[in-house]
Amino acid sequence: MCLHRQSWRLSDAGRPRFGLAARVVLSRAGGVTAIPPAPLRGDPGLGPADIQLGTWPRNDKVRLMLSPTVDELLRELHASLTLRKRPEDVARLIQDLYAAQGTELDEATEAALAKAAEHSLRNLWHGYTSMREEFARPVGAQRQLARVAGLFTDVPELPGGAGDDPDQIEAVIRRAGESIGRVYGQNDFGVDRLDRAERTDAGLGEVSKRQYNKRFRLLCRMEAKLARLIHEQRRREVTMTGKGALAHVLPYGLFAADPDTAAFIAYITARGYMRSVFTNGRQRQAYDEVAEALFQRLRAQPERTCWSAVAHVHPTSEVLAAVSDEDLSRLLVRWNGFLRQVADLLEDAWNRHPLERETMIVRRGDDSSTWNQAAQAWNTARAHWFALLSELGQEKILDRVCPGKVPRLMAADVAYWHRMSGGGLHPDTYIWAELPLPWQVLRGEEECPRSLVEAVCARHRRDPVASAWTAPRPMVEAVAFRRTPELVHGVAVADPLMASALRSAGVFSGNGKRAAASEWL
Repeated sequence: MCLHRQSWRLSDAGRPRFGLAARVVLSRAGGVTAIPPAPLRGDPGLGPADIQLGTWPRNDKVRLMLSPTVDELLRELHASLTLRKRPEDVARLIQDLYAAQGTELDEATEAALAKAAEHSLRNLWHGYTSMREEFARPVGAQRQLARVAGLFTDVPELPGGAGDDPDQIEAVIRRAGESIGRVYGQNDFGVDRLDRAERTDAGLGEVSKRQYNKRFRLLCRMEAKLARLIHEQRRREVTMTGKGALAHVLPYGLFAADPDTAAFIAYITARGYMRSVFTNGRQRQAYDEVAEALFQRLRAQPERTCWSAVAHVHPTSEVLAAVSDEDLSRLLVRWNGFLRQVADLLEDAWNRHPLERETMIVRRGDDSSTWNQAAQAWNTARAHWFALLSELGQEKILDRVCPGKVPRLMAADVAYWHRMSGGGLHPDTYIWAELPLPWQVLRGEEECPRSLVEAVCARHRRDPVASAWTAPRPMVEAVAFRRTPELVHGVAVADPLMASALRSAGVFSGNGKRAAASEWL
């Protein structure tokens, strides 16, 4: 068992004390284990009872590692933009960054960071979270590529990461298809296969019908696998953009140009990446008192702040006013393209199984996961698009094209919970139901000018500006910091080990219960 990511300082007496001077890895097996980038799932690390002050446990080996440099910490913060680290852990990294710089923080920032970092995994005795610390990646085509290499001798050896690269997978399918006279895209097993005479003409006379069919089927299945992989990779990108805007595509040079900018972007992104909670109220707001304290540091030194980087994740009027028109235009073009990409995803989910627009309650057959991920991404992209149009003085575009917001699907039990607690459907649901579908608006098939949106909002007694139907989102007040809960399918569980056991047993999943994995029995 190892102590993961704990910072220690050794006193003259050899006693461990928490600090930033060195890092230690203890191994009860007698070896030395390197510190991983995150606590290993299922290994809570050493607790206070495992360590006796004054003496080290017998047979334990100790290795001291120098404190990370500023560049290393900036790179770790940048890496967090594509991960799903808890905000508390990002706050601790920010503390380390300022300590490595020797920066003397103002009282508000120091107190806010301390409040959040107090609950970081490094400061908890178990150092463990049951929640995945990255966005789930789709399963690649490594197994299929290995099979192709065994059946087709003329296919070159591929690097290990080729199974996650759609371009390399497609190239292999085309190359292997040429060797059996198959054209890419011809997947009909009854029509597109070669008969005996055609195989002979193609130089495949020595290949038996069974071996030819095996190769043909494999390539057909690989094309289907490639289509699924591209779809799932796009969904993953859409999910990250919906929660964290363009943080995940922010280049390191722009991110690390100013440490204060990097700290704010990393923290606000971690807050945005938090999971949704099963509740009948509002979800937790990303902009909290810690983000506010970090943003105040940007305000205090505007000439050092990289405002164009901040605009990727926090498009307030104050931020956008400090960005050049050229950078604003580039962002506008990027968000415009992303809106069209997400609109295609929404349309695809809608065409597979049209939704109940009047209620947006999930019915059997609805692809709620894809729809909700795409809906959140659409609303995020739309908010950035509106903010950029406003800052560039191009709001007149909305007089002609003003696509509406897209609500997420709601589970029937949550809808019932709302009704029982005196609530009901969100007012935006009624407005969405009367407006043209967004993909039809973007393609010009349906008209949706600002005047139409205002008229529908008026019928349902909604302020179109305050509710962000015809204008950028209004500024929000910072909320108090609250500790990130351990969630099992959206339900908060106090203990991370218990959360792992419940997830393993399928509790709260909506599916049938099952026996927990052996490590929890």
